[in-house]
Amino acid sequence: MLDLLRIVLLPLVVIYSSIIKIRNWFFDKKVFQVRTSEAKIISIGNITVGGSGKTPAVMMVTQLLKNNSKKVGVLSRGYGRNSLGYLFVSNGEKINTTVDECGDEMYFMSDELKVPSAVAERRVEGARKLIRDSNIAAIVLDDAFQHRWIHRDIDIVIFDDSFLNKVGQFEQMMLPLGSMREPFESLKRADLIIINRKFSDRTEIPNELFKYFNKKMVFTGYYHIKGIYDVKTHHFFNNSEFQGQKSLVVCGIARPDSFLNVLMKNEIDITNKMIFPDHKNYSLKEIQQIRKKFYDTNSYSVLTTQKDSVKFTKYSKELDDIDIYYLKIELRIDEQKEFDELILKSIN
Repeated sequence: MLDLLRIVLLPLVVIYSSIIKIRNWFFDKKVFQVRTSEAKIISIGNITVGGSGKTPAVMMVTQLLKNNSKKVGVLSRGYGRNSLGYLFVSNGEKINTTVDECGDEMYFMSDELKVPSAVAERRVEGARKLIRDSNIAAIVLDDAFQHRWIHRDIDIVIFDDSFLNKVGQFEQMMLPLGSMREPFESLKRADLIIINRKFSDRTEIPNELFKYFNKKMVFTGYYHIKGIYDVKTHHFFNNSEFQGQKSLVVCGIARPDSFLNVLMKNEIDITNKMIFPDHKNYSLKEIQQIRKKFYDTNSYSVLTTQKDSVKFTKYSKELDDIDIYYLKIELRIDEQKEFDELILKSIN
């Protein structure tokens, strides 16, 4: 059955690849005009579908600029939101919308970073309006490597290290058969590459792919656990306080294995778990399923990701009798000082 599906999808791969190639040719030859912005633009994206760590990278870069007194904001498409067009999410102090209207990632980034933020499908228009609404001097674009209509001062591409090590597998084929939005050749546009090993040890770039990374500034990153936090009170708990306890693990993220693995490495029981699709928009039906699973398994608490946690806040009444916690992580770079200097130099 799987072989038949691959045969059916193969012509679509050829069509999709041709469209991407033609589109990029139009940009390279300046047939499609790239627009500049009044603010410095840092783009963070990838050439694969989901799970590489774009959101932690956006937060890391934004926090770096904020810590260096730069007037910075974040602009995203707002994947999974139920609204359209430009939406001014936060002025840096107060969030002006709901998680459903702006999307889970933008909501928790705005809550965490405390910088001006907005969502817009059209990044050129979104950047112009975000500058108008907040008077910022720099914008970090979330998931914008393919959105070539806007000029960027630095283009960052991030990879999941485990993906790079799947040479020869179908995952390294173009959509819809594989996971690639663009071919590896597109990395020629990147100014800087981050290989995110998440919670694993460093590995070498496979020989078959080395030519695409050669002569590029390549950094390796990893996830650092900041702790476990109460969804309702945001009170901090050390990881050790959850060791040996039976928790119900709930998540709706791309590539959940890394989340599950780090819990196991910290001796947190993941026997009871509910895995949902990425950007899961939890309905009352799923909330009731979580409640039932929680009590049926006699769990101590519900443990989830920070991205998922913001979606549970609107069900505070239905979950009032259940303790819910989220794992908070941040992306760090092995060569952090050199990386920071390059980012700051790019916007000065």
